[in-house]
Amino acid sequence: DIPSHLDDLPPTMLKKDYANLPIMNSVDDVVKRLLSLEMASQREKLKVKTQQLVEKVRRSPHDNGSFELLSLSFAVAILTAKIRTLEEHLQRHPKDKRNRRFMLMGLDRRRKMLGYLRRVNYSTFENTCKELGIQYSPPQPYSRRLTKRWMVKKALCIKVFQEKQKLQAAERLKKRREWQARARAAREQQE
Repeated sequence: DIPSHLDDLPPTMLKKDYANLPIMNSVDDVVKRLLSLEMASQREKLKVKTQQLVEKVRRSPHDNGSFELLSLSFAVAILTAKIRTLEEHLQRHPKDKRNRRFMLMGLDRRRKMLGYLRRVNYSTFENTCKELGIQYSPPQPYSRRLTKRWMVKKALCIKVFQEKQKLQAAERLKKRREWQARARAAREQQE
């Protein structure tokens, strides 16, 4: 059996929609059991787990993602919950290409968000990674495999670019001389 990141949720915990209702204190035990995570679907458990991850990232109880960086941390927390769920699904169903693609897209989005957060506010980035248990690795620099065809194509492009620069240089020189002649004529008229 594959361990789940949702296993640490206590089964007696109420679903997200019912957790903060005041009437829940006076409800019968059978109803509480029906509204608890014990009878919840995977989606409802994921909502609770996402809420827990957002709470980890939140600095104070009054923060609701009010400014850009904190809401970015919240988005990273939500993406992390989805990614972990997809990872577990792919361990059970390794041939599921569609969900593998969604997971990879989520990883890319999260990497981009974390990269931005790292550039703009490093302390928030560190706190987010530590609280969510994310190990950030910067993207690899782009490298192109050199082939003879690519080198010939690049040489042609450079040659075309240089020819175009020569044509534009003659045109720019002509315009500059016209502009200088107009400027001289204007100075002579002022004198």
